[in-house]
Amino acid sequence: MSRKDSPETEISAERFAALRAFLRGYFHQDMAEEYGSPEEATRQFCEDADSGERKTVAEEWERFVEETRGQPLATINQLLTKKLGSARTLATAEELQKISEVFRVCGSRSR
Repeated sequence: MSRKDSPETEISAERFAALRAFLRGYFHQDMAEEYGSPEEATRQFCEDADSGERKTVAEEWERFVEETRGQPLATINQLLTKKLGSARTLATAEELQKISEVFRVCGSRSR
């Protein structure tokens, strides 16, 4: 079985420790009230974090997206919540793309 066939066996809190910390800190149950959207929560993280944290989380997000490419959104949401500690799910694949774009910009930024 390839990685893409079985992402749950590959995605773990240990392999994505920085991403898990980000999700637990920003994609919490009050995210919609506090930030409005996953994209805005990600932008706030980019404002709050230092350059090293931004780079690490952005790299882990990119790796997560690559390793789950082609998976249904329901599977991706299950990984985000059960494996990586997010309290929120993504409503659309477009949200996933918007988060990726924010990380592309902020992950390369130095402060």
